[in-house]
Amino acid sequence: MMGLLISPKEFMELEYLIRRELEEMLLDLEDRRLDGLARIAIEERYQLMFRLYARVASPKELARFVRKNKRTP
Repeated sequence: MMGLLISPKEFMELEYLIRRELEEMLLDLEDRRLDGLARIAIEERYQLMFRLYARVASPKELARFVRKNKRTP
């Protein structure tokens, strides 16, 4: 376990960066042109970023990024 001491402004920036990355990955996952390996890699990264975002976001904001546990080829 690691700790991080940041200012409120840095906290807001971190939250913003993670949120934008999640939005970008959601767009990528909707792209049917991606092959299976790329899609799996993006899904794994999405899960990691989602867990990180869950530590800094409000439940209302977090609900926007909840995905069903379904993989599409």
